Amino acid sequence: MQIQVRGDHMEVTDALEDYAQKKLGRLERYFDAPPEKDVAVTMSVVGGLHRIEVTVLLHGVIFRAEEQSEDMYASIDLVVDKLEQQIARHKNKLNDRFRDQGLRTRIKASAENGAFARSFNDDELEHKVVRMKRFSMKPMDVEEAMLQMDLLGHDFFMFTNAETDEVNVIYRRREGNYGLIEPS
Repeated sequence: MQIQVRGDHMEVTDALEDYAQKKLGRLERYFDAPPEKDVAVTMSVVGGLHRIEVTVLLHGVIFRAEEQSEDMYASIDLVVDKLEQQIARHKNKLNDRFRDQGLRTRIKASAENGAFARSFNDDELEHKVVRMKRFSMKPMDVEEAMLQMDLLGHDFFMFTNAETDEVNVIYRRREGNYGLIEPS
């Protein structure tokens, strides 16, 4: 697993990079194959807090975690714990899905043989979309989209960017700033 460590307005010491490499190397035990891209690690110090952001692309799924504390080593430990939880949760979901598919197949086979008086349909064993919204998107700039999102009280807002004529999503980040998602 290739890990790219960079400092954002700070110098990453060799000891700090080695510690991050060692700790993030623990994640390899969860992977059947190495991640498609390098694991991206960004370290920074903001307002006296040591912040780390880690992004891992694995089998088309993006795992991302960020943590901050008074010590960069503690932040690294916290972010690795968070990533382990995310990956374990994802693997459990996949295992549950495969287990449910196997259960669904067995239930259908038994129902066809008359073992059950009531048969189950696929919808009863799956998660589903419970609400869908449709709305027209007038072109607007990013600032107008942020204002619109704030007026609606939402944490994200999808809009057509007037400058690029592409669909974008603006969202509120935990620290209160905004993020913008746009197609590549």
